[in-house]
Amino acid sequence: MKLKINQIISNSFEEFVAWRKHIHANPELSFKEFKTAEFVASQLREMGIPFSEGIAGTGIVAIIKGVNPSKKCVALRADLDALPIQEENDVSYKSTVANVMHACGHDVHTTCLLGAAKVLNCLRTDFEGTVKLIFQPGEEVLPGGASQMITEGVLDKPRVDEIYALHVFPEMDTGKVGFKEGNYMAACDELYLTVIGKGGHAALPHQYNNPIMIVSELLPKLDSFLKSIALKESPYIFAFGDLQAKGATNIIPEEARAMGTLRTMNEAWREEVHHKLRAFVNDFLKSRNAKGELKILKGYPFLKNSEKLTKRAYAASADLLGTHRVEEMKIRMTAEDFSFYSQVIPACFYRLGVRNESLGLVHGVHHPKFNIDHEAIKIGVSTLSFIAVNALKTD
Repeated sequence: MKLKINQIISNSFEEFVAWRKHIHANPELSFKEFKTAEFVASQLREMGIPFSEGIAGTGIVAIIKGVNPSKKCVALRADLDALPIQEENDVSYKSTVANVMHACGHDVHTTCLLGAAKVLNCLRTDFEGTVKLIFQPGEEVLPGGASQMITEGVLDKPRVDEIYALHVFPEMDTGKVGFKEGNYMAACDELYLTVIGKGGHAALPHQYNNPIMIVSELLPKLDSFLKSIALKESPYIFAFGDLQAKGATNIIPEEARAMGTLRTMNEAWREEVHHKLRAFVNDFLKSRNAKGELKILKGYPFLKNSEKLTKRAYAASADLLGTHRVEEMKIRMTAEDFSFYSQVIPACFYRLGVRNESLGLVHGVHHPKFNIDHEAIKIGVSTLSFIAVNALKTD
């Protein structure tokens, strides 16, 4: 089976790279991936793989039936959307769309899933069960394409038993993959703080109530409060990255606003903290004779990798690549909407090394110079394919 997979990939590798370059050069923002979806559909059509379009807007679901297709269904997922970033790479396949770039590697994910589609379609008489291929829109923005596709029944007809996905990891060398059992990525919420005081002339402090000073006092108190109620076994992140108040050197504004993020690894504590943070802010503002509120926009849940699936995928990857090319990952406080799948069915989300220092490919995701070593596509396609086949041969 490994030889078959590697032979198909070897014969098709130039085509896979061409796919990636095409998708990279034509990026589209979240829920606007119309041309990307058309391209995916055209490749599936050419392979003779049946699919459905228009799920959650631009999503596509394809089906590959093996022997005894009703025995089990394994899903593989990739995301389609790009980011609002102006690309700074000097390559022939540079983004042709101003201020839009595949800076998070979703073009690679889509390419790897299309490659796995080709491999698995060729091997459909070699495994039992069904593979469902999910090409998902809108991973980068709330409410997340995953949640919408689930609502529209992507995990049904046939019912998906387990799901896998990969994500580029520029901190890891090309040729390697990484896995983490259990809690892996954080739930992510957006924080919007508004404080309304009383504006006035800076030289007349008895006439104003400075909202800037109130915010500057409130934020560290909130941080200390969270530390006092934190769970020792559950990490979290509480940070503010934006503060605005439109005054001047001698003008105290009426209002100040701040925006931040809350990231957690425990859903029950997350809900509890939301209530306590709002109450803390309300009480503090009252004590400072000010008004305002803390709005919390609930984002993606935490991502939990099934121990059973992750162990199996780790072992399959080690068998395919060699144990020296498979690594144990640490918890990350970044977020991913694949977490919605992991909250519903057994799931495994793993990392694909794309770094190559000798080629200058060292920039992280969301960077205008992010790029990958195309050799990583071989690893992505082969691991997705072998993990799926292995899962369909395992009780």
